Amino acid sequence: MSLPPLQLPTIQNWSCHNCSGCCRQHLIEITEEERQRILDQKWTAKDGVPEGKAVVPHGSGLFKKSWRLAHGSDGGCVFLNDDGLCRIHAKFGEAAKPLACRIYPYALHPAGKKVTVSLRFSCPSVVANVGKPVSENRDELKKIERLVVPENANKVPPPGISKNEQLDWPDTLKIVNALHELVTQDDEVGVIERLYRALFVVGLVDQAQFELIRGARMGDFLEIISEAALLEELPQPAQPVGVMQMQFRLLVAHYARKDTVADLDAGFAGRWRLFRAATKFASGRGTAVPLQDCFQEVSFETMEQPFGDFPDEFDEILTRYLSVKLQGMHFCGPAYYDIPLVEGFRSLALVISAMCWIAKWLAASDGRSTWTTEDLSKAMAIADHHHGYSPIFGSGGFRRRVNMLAKTDDLLRILLWYAR
Repeated sequence: MSLPPLQLPTIQNWSCHNCSGCCRQHLIEITEEERQRILDQKWTAKDGVPEGKAVVPHGSGLFKKSWRLAHGSDGGCVFLNDDGLCRIHAKFGEAAKPLACRIYPYALHPAGKKVTVSLRFSCPSVVANVGKPVSENRDELKKIERLVVPENANKVPPPGISKNEQLDWPDTLKIVNALHELVTQDDEVGVIERLYRALFVVGLVDQAQFELIRGARMGDFLEIISEAALLEELPQPAQPVGVMQMQFRLLVAHYARKDTVADLDAGFAGRWRLFRAATKFASGRGTAVPLQDCFQEVSFETMEQPFGDFPDEFDEILTRYLSVKLQGMHFCGPAYYDIPLVEGFRSLALVISAMCWIAKWLAASDGRSTWTTEDLSKAMAIADHHHGYSPIFGSGGFRRRVNMLAKTDDLLRILLWYAR
């Protein structure tokens, strides 16, 4: 089978460093075929796997039943050995593992005549940019492509641009490339200002009617509005207030959760803890309820204060994150709840603000009033664990929240205020 060529991220490195984080924080759903293969492997307690408990039911519904790998009392996958390695891989080879385990942290998305490659920043090695350049992993990625990309990938339609506008792949990719250039290619200003400019362009794209703006005219249109964005002056940060500030805090609470199998199986106690946290985040009074062990109770007022300069290292991490997500089409369409490009980009800007809020929370939990690269790196791994993968972010309620923030310009206000 002839597969489309791969488009790889240009500034990202990655190699697995066997930290076993993915085996502890991700719920791995498997197919019926994968379940049967694991059962046929005859795991026993002597192998370190509870007999008959390697695979457990997942989900609900009378006629729909799915499966997932079981997790132990420590939160780790039952196939995770004492050395932090996979027992299936060690005994039967990589090909015997479930597909989800084999491809992580990569994500492949059809994009017309090519397939884009993105990565999940829930992996600490991706955040730290350590390992080989992704370009050197092309052979490995071609193997993954054969496993996950359907034969008709070149027929997958592009995401909508906005609610009522649809373009072909070439024009859609021109918009994505223009946004990528805006957020990555001006070293004279920081990433927050570059993202502000890109949001200005997205706002104009959202208002445009594209009947006559196609092909060469699309290039002219994007050049004109991109040049206009460069003339936009960054306003002074102003604190978000009222309902919009509450909506953003609730968004942060979703991103700061740790939905491991142990958390999901916590029953009433777990649901009560999340309800209590949501109530506190909605009110914004008192202290934030810790949603993971890395957090302490910190006053919401603390999160509204500046946490020192925005270090150059922050610029590098956030620029790389945005670049990988844009180049990989990992922010809209099938890769992100099938939502339009404009809405997906605004959600991408909001997760940057959520990362800044969470980084402040981590610093304050450690008794510090200034943030560090380590704080932002950890916040990125926490937030990107959910971005594009937790169903709540694709729900109607969450999408209305994003659109409401954008229409009132509070998205821009939030971006500037929490990057202080």
